[in-house]
Amino acid sequence: MHQPVEPPPSQWVFPPVGGADDDGPVAVGGDLEPGTLLAAYRRGLFPMPLRPGGPVGWWSPDPRAVLDLADFPATRSSILRAVKRFEISVDHCFADVVRHCGDPRRPHGWIDEQIVEAYTGLHELGWAHSVEVWLRGRLVGGIYGVGIGAFFAGESMFHLETDASKVAVAALVERLAAGGVTLFDVQWQTDHLATLGVREIERDAYLERLEVAVAGRGPTWDPEMPPPDALEFPPDR
Repeated sequence: MHQPVEPPPSQWVFPPVGGADDDGPVAVGGDLEPGTLLAAYRRGLFPMPLRPGGPVGWWSPDPRAVLDLADFPATRSSILRAVKRFEISVDHCFADVVRHCGDPRRPHGWIDEQIVEAYTGLHELGWAHSVEVWLRGRLVGGIYGVGIGAFFAGESMFHLETDASKVAVAALVERLAAGGVTLFDVQWQTDHLATLGVREIERDAYLERLEVAVAGRGPTWDPEMPPPDALEFPPDR
């Protein structure tokens, strides 16, 4: 894939996030045009509807959940075993991954068709990416997010087979690490994400790291390139 294409700038101006409530939206409304989405991520915000079908809120939680790539437990036996079951691809069916993440049968689902269209638009411009996990030719897991320079924001993941989402994260982490990503944002902490090495940092610290990361250089997102080293993680010690 070539260099991302910068879209027209957003018509909206986001308020400062430093003094925002810890858990509430910083702003409500606007649109999901590519320029608006990129402006939000560059300022430490991400969109999520206030309720299914409701207006879009722009969030910057404090604390913020991040995954330092060196903390990902790539050598854990369960991950090593799971990797051998699946095949991995990158950016082969982005919209399908987003739609699976938005399956209405999932609890607390918020990804609707306007989100699918918005992020697919970002993907077509080279800013949003997916990792897909396959089992015998069937899409069974994946993760998608937004990459700006040395920053990547993981948006959502899904699995239809045990460990498929874990393998998707493993493949993504290896690509991000090989590409020089310095900030992998996962927004909010969960018990599951904690098992993958995710931790919380204060918003101010996040914003400092974000400013440096978005100005840096990130991975090459070529769909024809397999994840680095084909997920051959070092053995358990």
